[in-house]
Amino acid sequence: MPKHIAIIMDGNGRWATQQNKPRTAGHKAGVDALRSTIEVCASYHVEVLTVFAFSSENWGRPATEVKILMDLFMLTLKRQAKRLDKNNIRLKIIGDTSKFSLTLQKKIKDVEELTADNSGLLLVIAANYGGQWDIEQASLRMIEYASAEKLALTDLKISDFLSTAGMPDPDLFIRTGGEQRISNFLLWQIAYSELYFTTTLWPDFNKEELDLAIKHYSSRQRRFGKTSEQINEST
Repeated sequence: MPKHIAIIMDGNGRWATQQNKPRTAGHKAGVDALRSTIEVCASYHVEVLTVFAFSSENWGRPATEVKILMDLFMLTLKRQAKRLDKNNIRLKIIGDTSKFSLTLQKKIKDVEELTADNSGLLLVIAANYGGQWDIEQASLRMIEYASAEKLALTDLKISDFLSTAGMPDPDLFIRTGGEQRISNFLLWQIAYSELYFTTTLWPDFNKEELDLAIKHYSSRQRRFGKTSEQINEST
Protein backbone atom coordinates (compact mmCIF):
# COMPACT_ATOMS: atom_id res chain seq x y z
CA MET A 1 0.00 0.00 0.00
CA PRO A 2 1.51 3.37 -0.97
CA LYS A 3 2.05 5.79 1.90
CA HIS A 4 1.43 8.84 -0.29
CA ILE A 5 -0.87 9.02 -3.32
CA ALA A 6 -0.92 12.09 -5.56
CA ILE A 7 -3.71 12.63 -8.09
CA ILE A 8 -4.35 15.01 -10.98
CA MET A 9 -8.15 15.01 -11.09
CA ASP A 10 -8.68 15.54 -14.82
CA GLY A 11 -11.81 15.21 -16.94
CA ASN A 12 -14.59 17.11 -15.18
CA GLY A 13 -15.38 19.28 -18.21
CA ARG A 14 -15.34 16.40 -20.68
CA TRP A 15 -17.53 14.34 -18.36
CA ALA A 16 -20.08 17.15 -18.29
CA THR A 17 -20.00 17.47 -22.09
CA GLN A 18 -20.63 13.73 -22.47
CA GLN A 19 -23.58 14.06 -20.09
CA ASN A 20 -24.93 17.10 -22.00
CA LYS A 21 -24.53 19.14 -18.83
CA PRO A 22 -22.78 22.46 -18.10
CA ARG A 23 -19.13 22.31 -16.97
CA THR A 24 -20.25 23.30 -13.47
CA ALA A 25 -22.02 19.93 -13.17
CA GLY A 26 -18.72 18.22 -13.96
CA HIS A 27 -16.89 20.12 -11.24
CA LYS A 28 -19.60 19.29 -8.70
CA ALA A 29 -19.46 15.61 -9.69
CA GLY A 30 -15.69 15.84 -9.28
CA VAL A 31 -16.13 16.94 -5.67
CA ASP A 32 -18.23 13.82 -5.04
CA ALA A 33 -15.50 11.65 -6.57
CA LEU A 34 -12.93 13.32 -4.33
CA ARG A 35 -15.02 12.73 -1.22
CA SER A 36 -15.27 9.03 -2.10
CA THR A 37 -11.53 8.78 -2.78
CA ILE A 38 -10.73 10.42 0.56
CA GLU A 39 -12.90 7.89 2.36
CA VAL A 40 -11.26 4.93 0.60
CA CYS A 41 -7.73 6.22 1.23
CA ALA A 42 -8.55 6.74 4.91
CA SER A 43 -9.91 3.20 5.17
CA TYR A 44 -6.73 1.87 3.52
CA HIS A 45 -4.59 3.79 6.04
CA VAL A 46 -2.86 5.80 3.32
CA GLU A 47 -0.83 8.45 5.14
CA VAL A 48 -1.09 11.29 2.61
CA LEU A 49 -3.43 12.05 -0.30
CA THR A 50 -2.45 15.05 -2.41
CA VAL A 51 -4.81 16.28 -5.14
CA PHE A 52 -4.36 18.96 -7.78
CA ALA A 53 -7.46 21.13 -7.47
CA PHE A 54 -6.44 24.37 -9.19
CA SER A 55 -3.18 25.08 -10.96
CA SER A 56 -1.51 28.45 -11.30
CA GLU A 57 -2.25 28.17 -15.03
CA ASN A 58 -6.00 27.71 -14.45
CA TRP A 59 -6.44 31.46 -13.98
CA GLY A 60 -6.35 31.58 -17.78
CA ARG A 61 -9.71 29.83 -18.02
CA PRO A 62 -12.89 31.84 -18.68
CA ALA A 63 -13.60 34.21 -15.78
CA THR A 64 -17.03 32.69 -15.16
CA GLU A 65 -15.55 29.20 -14.76
CA VAL A 66 -12.81 30.49 -12.42
CA LYS A 67 -15.44 32.15 -10.25
CA ILE A 68 -17.47 28.94 -10.16
CA LEU A 69 -14.39 26.99 -9.10
CA MET A 70 -13.61 29.47 -6.33
CA ASP A 71 -17.21 29.42 -5.11
CA LEU A 72 -17.21 25.61 -5.18
CA PHE A 73 -13.94 25.54 -3.24
CA MET A 74 -15.45 27.77 -0.55
CA LEU A 75 -18.68 25.78 -0.40
CA THR A 76 -16.84 22.48 -0.15
CA LEU A 77 -14.67 23.75 2.71
CA LYS A 78 -17.76 24.95 4.56
CA ARG A 79 -19.66 21.69 4.10
CA GLN A 80 -16.80 19.27 4.70
CA ALA A 81 -14.85 20.92 7.53
CA LYS A 82 -16.68 19.20 10.40
CA ARG A 83 -16.77 15.93 8.49
CA LEU A 84 -13.02 15.97 8.00
CA ASP A 85 -12.50 16.71 11.68
CA LYS A 86 -14.93 13.99 12.78
CA ASN A 87 -13.07 11.44 10.66
CA ASN A 88 -9.65 12.41 12.07
CA ILE A 89 -8.48 13.83 8.71
CA ARG A 90 -6.04 16.75 8.64
CA LEU A 91 -6.29 19.31 5.84
CA LYS A 92 -3.39 21.24 4.37
CA ILE A 93 -3.59 23.61 1.39
CA ILE A 94 -0.42 24.14 -0.64
CA GLY A 95 0.05 26.85 -3.25
CA ASP A 96 0.01 30.64 -3.42
CA THR A 97 -3.19 31.27 -1.49
CA SER A 98 -2.53 35.03 -1.44
CA LYS A 99 -4.23 35.22 -4.85
CA PHE A 100 -7.54 34.09 -3.34
CA SER A 101 -10.15 36.36 -1.80
CA LEU A 102 -9.64 37.28 1.85
CA THR A 103 -12.80 35.36 2.71
CA LEU A 104 -11.48 32.17 1.09
CA GLN A 105 -8.07 32.64 2.70
CA LYS A 106 -9.73 32.88 6.12
CA LYS A 107 -11.85 29.78 5.51
CA ILE A 108 -8.73 27.83 4.48
CA LYS A 109 -6.95 28.92 7.67
CA ASP A 110 -9.98 28.07 9.81
CA VAL A 111 -10.32 24.52 8.44
CA GLU A 112 -6.57 23.89 8.68
CA GLU A 113 -6.64 25.00 12.32
CA LEU A 114 -9.77 22.94 13.06
CA THR A 115 -8.13 19.75 11.80
CA ALA A 116 -4.52 20.51 12.81
CA ASP A 117 -4.37 17.98 15.65
CA ASN A 118 -5.91 15.08 13.72
CA SER A 119 -3.69 12.03 13.31
CA GLY A 120 -5.33 10.16 10.45
CA LEU A 121 -5.07 10.79 6.72
CA LEU A 122 -3.37 14.02 5.70
CA LEU A 123 -5.37 15.53 2.85
CA VAL A 124 -3.28 17.97 0.84
CA ILE A 125 -5.08 20.16 -1.69
CA ALA A 126 -2.88 21.94 -4.23
CA ALA A 127 -4.64 25.20 -5.08
CA ASN A 128 -3.09 27.95 -7.19
CA TYR A 129 -0.12 25.62 -7.19
CA GLY A 130 2.63 24.94 -9.72
CA GLY A 131 5.64 22.69 -9.37
CA GLN A 132 7.99 25.30 -10.82
CA TRP A 133 6.63 27.92 -8.41
CA ASP A 134 7.17 25.51 -5.52
CA ILE A 135 10.82 24.97 -6.41
CA GLU A 136 11.36 28.71 -6.93
CA GLN A 137 9.82 29.72 -3.59
CA ALA A 138 11.69 26.92 -1.81
CA SER A 139 14.99 28.13 -3.29
CA LEU A 140 14.34 31.71 -2.16
CA ARG A 141 13.35 30.61 1.33
CA MET A 142 16.42 28.40 1.58
CA ILE A 143 18.71 31.27 0.57
CA GLU A 144 17.06 33.61 3.10
CA TYR A 145 17.34 31.01 5.86
CA ALA A 146 20.98 30.28 5.06
CA SER A 147 21.77 33.99 5.17
CA ALA A 148 19.93 34.58 8.44
CA GLU A 149 21.47 31.55 10.14
CA LYS A 150 24.90 32.08 8.53
CA LEU A 151 24.84 28.61 6.97
CA ALA A 152 26.20 27.35 3.66
CA LEU A 153 23.56 26.35 1.13
CA THR A 154 25.24 22.94 0.95
CA ASP A 155 24.21 22.40 4.58
CA LEU A 156 20.53 22.59 3.62
CA LYS A 157 18.10 20.49 1.60
CA ILE A 158 15.66 22.13 -0.80
CA SER A 159 13.06 19.47 0.09
CA ASP A 160 12.90 21.00 3.59
CA PHE A 161 11.61 24.26 2.10
CA LEU A 162 9.04 22.91 -0.37
CA SER A 163 5.30 23.17 0.31
CA THR A 164 5.34 19.47 1.18
CA ALA A 165 8.21 19.66 3.68
CA GLY A 166 7.92 16.93 6.30
CA MET A 167 5.75 14.67 4.14
CA PRO A 168 6.91 11.49 2.40
CA ASP A 169 7.24 11.93 -1.36
CA PRO A 170 4.39 10.42 -3.40
CA ASP A 171 4.77 6.69 -4.00
CA LEU A 172 1.97 6.60 -6.55
CA PHE A 173 1.03 9.35 -8.99
CA ILE A 174 -2.36 9.01 -10.73
CA ARG A 175 -3.75 11.07 -13.56
CA THR A 176 -7.29 10.53 -14.79
CA GLY A 177 -8.82 11.67 -18.06
CA GLY A 178 -6.44 10.07 -20.54
CA GLU A 179 -3.70 12.70 -20.70
CA GLN A 180 -0.18 11.42 -20.04
CA ARG A 181 1.76 14.37 -18.69
CA ILE A 182 2.69 15.84 -15.31
CA SER A 183 1.31 19.35 -15.95
CA ASN A 184 3.60 21.14 -13.51
CA PHE A 185 2.44 19.13 -10.49
CA LEU A 186 4.87 18.21 -7.68
CA LEU A 187 7.82 18.26 -10.08
CA TRP A 188 10.48 17.77 -7.40
CA GLN A 189 8.48 15.36 -5.27
CA ILE A 190 7.51 12.78 -7.92
CA ALA A 191 11.07 12.12 -9.09
CA TYR A 192 10.73 8.44 -8.10
CA SER A 193 6.96 8.05 -8.03
CA GLU A 194 5.29 5.25 -9.94
CA LEU A 195 3.12 6.85 -12.63
CA TYR A 196 -0.35 5.57 -13.46
CA PHE A 197 -2.52 7.04 -16.22
CA THR A 198 -6.14 6.11 -16.83
CA THR A 199 -8.67 7.19 -19.44
CA THR A 200 -11.40 7.24 -16.78
CA LEU A 201 -12.72 10.77 -16.31
CA TRP A 202 -12.42 12.04 -12.77
CA PRO A 203 -16.15 12.07 -11.88
CA ASP A 204 -16.24 8.34 -12.76
CA PHE A 205 -13.17 7.52 -10.66
CA ASN A 206 -14.25 5.23 -7.81
CA LYS A 207 -12.96 2.59 -5.39
CA GLU A 208 -12.57 0.01 -8.15
CA GLU A 209 -10.50 2.44 -10.22
CA LEU A 210 -8.31 3.28 -7.23
CA ASP A 211 -7.84 -0.41 -6.50
CA LEU A 212 -6.64 -0.93 -10.08
CA ALA A 213 -4.09 1.85 -9.67
CA ILE A 214 -2.85 0.44 -6.36
CA LYS A 215 -2.64 -3.07 -7.83
CA HIS A 216 -0.60 -1.69 -10.73
CA TYR A 217 1.66 0.09 -8.23
CA SER A 218 2.14 -3.01 -6.08
CA SER A 219 3.22 -5.05 -9.11
CA ARG A 220 6.21 -2.79 -9.75
CA GLN A 221 9.68 -3.09 -8.27
CA ARG A 222 10.89 0.23 -6.92
CA ARG A 223 14.69 0.29 -7.25
CA PHE A 224 15.63 3.96 -6.63
CA GLY A 225 18.71 3.59 -8.83
CA LYS A 226 19.75 0.18 -7.50
CA THR A 227 19.73 -3.12 -9.38
CA SER A 228 17.02 -5.75 -9.07
CA GLU A 229 19.55 -8.07 -7.43
CA GLN A 230 20.30 -5.50 -4.73
CA ILE A 231 16.63 -5.02 -3.99
CA ASN A 232 16.02 -8.77 -3.82
CA GLU A 233 18.96 -9.24 -1.46
CA SER A 234 17.66 -6.53 0.88
CA THR A 235 14.25 -8.18 1.09
